[in-house]
Amino acid sequence: MASPHLPAETEVLRTVDGVPLKVALAVASRRARIRAFFLVVPLLIFVLLTFAVPIGQMLARSFTDDKFSGNMVELGRWFDANRKAAPDEAAYAALVADLATASEERTAGSIGTRINYELPGTRSLFTSAARKAQSLEPPYKEAIIALDKDWARADLWAAMRSASAAATLNFYQAALDRQIGADGRFEAAPVESQIYVKLFIRTFVLSILITGLCLILGFPIAHLLAVLPLRHASLLMILVLLPFWTSLLVRTTSWMVLLQSQGVINDVLVALGIVSDDGRLQLMYNQAGTIIAMTHILLPFMILPLYSVMKTIPPSYARAARSLGATSWTTFRRIYLPQTVSGIGAGGILCFILAVGYYITPALVGGADGTLISNQIAFHMQKSLNWSLAAALAAMLLAAVLILYWAYDRIIGIDNMKLG
Repeated sequence: MASPHLPAETEVLRTVDGVPLKVALAVASRRARIRAFFLVVPLLIFVLLTFAVPIGQMLARSFTDDKFSGNMVELGRWFDANRKAAPDEAAYAALVADLATASEERTAGSIGTRINYELPGTRSLFTSAARKAQSLEPPYKEAIIALDKDWARADLWAAMRSASAAATLNFYQAALDRQIGADGRFEAAPVESQIYVKLFIRTFVLSILITGLCLILGFPIAHLLAVLPLRHASLLMILVLLPFWTSLLVRTTSWMVLLQSQGVINDVLVALGIVSDDGRLQLMYNQAGTIIAMTHILLPFMILPLYSVMKTIPPSYARAARSLGATSWTTFRRIYLPQTVSGIGAGGILCFILAVGYYITPALVGGADGTLISNQIAFHMQKSLNWSLAAALAAMLLAAVLILYWAYDRIIGIDNMKLG
């Protein structure tokens, strides 16, 4: 017999208006989720428009380029019908027809530019032939080769065959310092022309070095911030953040004044007799200038995550270790340092990711030896206008950063990241 003080098993709890309590809670929860969703919709749209869409366009641009395939229609059809055949009279006839059309539509320059990406120096070949294409008569092979013997080159036809497809991996091949050889296949570029792999290596080596210097310089500063009395810590924090609040361009140009041959640092060294006036140090337009300036600029990004972690470490831990006989070094190595790993990891990955993508500072103080891959990406975006190659280089850089992020998550854990 059921207790008179307990509800019967079949009794359903209801709200004041008679709705079952379970249903009312579900409706309220659904409404809360909908309200929360609409609150984040503006941020979601902003992220999609300013982050996801541009990255998607960059990735698409890295393996698509229709400047040739969209304008050389007849030649594209011949390539589709003759996969591996050598160019015959029909191929040259299709080429002349497309060049004549390009001359009328004024697209010969863009066509030549696309092939120029694969074979530098060939743009003028297309623009010159396009102007004379309408006056050429059969046999077209002999007629167009008479204009320029380069039209018989096997690597030129291999490049046109490759460019006849809008989707291509050629730009990634170029980003790996490979080029089309005489037999029409990709091969390693000459040593003197290999620049991108070296730039990637230099970028990652310098970024690791700069991150290490930021850690070495930032660790004791963050420790002082965490243990000093509030009035002293506040002053030190202002000194840390003051450069952080200053324009990046102003800080970089200030380092140019300090580092140049006739700059402040060299003048002080000469005045102290450390170096002679003829032996002034070359601290500008080389890797030394890039390392010094970027270390100063990225230092706050290391200090702040370290400080946020060190501030939460109770001083009693170190006192307890010393009371048990541990030396200062043992206390630091086994008690204090392990508790700062999350801050070291957060500051390290933040400094490294910022360093691999820096552009202004290496461009101003790095010179030829101190520039990074980001400067080459900017060059192709602004000067050579080879946006597909720039996108391929940027995509490879993005992939490397994502791999680093994945490795950090596996070793330390994203949940343990503390950025201040």
